[in-house]
Amino acid sequence: MKKFFEVEKFSSHGKARAGKIQTNHGEIQTPIFMPVGTVASVKAVHQQELREDIKAQIILGNTYHLYLRPGMEVMQQAGGLHKFMNWERPILTDSGGFQVFSLSSSRKMNEGGVKFKSHIDGSYHFISPEISMDIQRKIGGDIFMAFDECTPYPCDYHLAKKSMELTHRWLKRCLEWNKNHSEYYNHQQNFFPIVQGSTYSDLRKISAEVIAEADAVGNAIGGVSVGEPEEDMYRITDEVTDILPKEKPRYLMGVGTPWNILECIGLGVDMMDCVMPTRNARNGMLFTWNGVINIKNEKWKQDFSPLDEAGTSFVDRDYSKAYVRHLFIAKEYLGKQIASVHNLAFYLDLVRVARMHILQGDFYEWKNSIVPQLKSRM
Repeated sequence: MKKFFEVEKFSSHGKARAGKIQTNHGEIQTPIFMPVGTVASVKAVHQQELREDIKAQIILGNTYHLYLRPGMEVMQQAGGLHKFMNWERPILTDSGGFQVFSLSSSRKMNEGGVKFKSHIDGSYHFISPEISMDIQRKIGGDIFMAFDECTPYPCDYHLAKKSMELTHRWLKRCLEWNKNHSEYYNHQQNFFPIVQGSTYSDLRKISAEVIAEADAVGNAIGGVSVGEPEEDMYRITDEVTDILPKEKPRYLMGVGTPWNILECIGLGVDMMDCVMPTRNARNGMLFTWNGVINIKNEKWKQDFSPLDEAGTSFVDRDYSKAYVRHLFIAKEYLGKQIASVHNLAFYLDLVRVARMHILQGDFYEWKNSIVPQLKSRM
């Protein structure tokens, strides 16, 4: 079997790099953005569009949501998430930790794990590090995550330290469970631990060292994009990527805007995900190479130019701004679908172009020139 991760080129200055991740369901070229398929579906987007137009190389499945519905009995009978949703390319599953801990008013946590109340029917459930590992193995993702505690922002230092130490203890239990249990579905499942520590530099460095010592095939950075200023996100990422091994992929969880993505690629991140492109699309916000568009604005009412002149998706070529605005004003579902396909295609195009500039050797010059344009409001 090929090496799990290989760096093809490091930037001559800075930490950006282009690489390849090898899984049993295909190769992933990095840096990469991963569309979020929370409940075995990337909202408002067909799998065929994900494959052929958006050109997604890997998507996410959510442990918390898939555990509650459709449940692991259905998942196993289907043969895992790949077969259940007819997606033959790689899948990453998160541990459910972020969703469970966001239910602050309806969960109780102790050393053993977390008892929580379902948002669907109010029933109570318990997830421990071991149960999270078992659920993720049954879902069958190519990459799966340690069960961690994600602290809110802002977070008191002592609470952040206590939470980080619990995450580290839970990591040991995840590693032990994985050592004693084999994969389902006859494909390799690759485990990533998660760095925590809130916005505190000393905690982040301690956590990054602990995670690096676990010697997993890849590593993740969690607890960012939870309300902290962008400057803190970039500082944390920079500090952590200085410590995490260069020869292993780094996954920054839950990030972010197009400019966040480019800045974090520049800080040595290889993988990112976020619900922003589809969530914002459903509200009429489109990310384009020329800036951010609120397609519901009156100014687009008689603008018959393509949705994004520089876009690569069929929706960018086939539909005008005026038409898509009309769909939103008329509350037609097609508008949300077109906008979702557009935003995801743009995000995947963005990381492809970033990769190209890393390989060409001019990533930072290109990034610094394009970021102000991406941030502008049209």
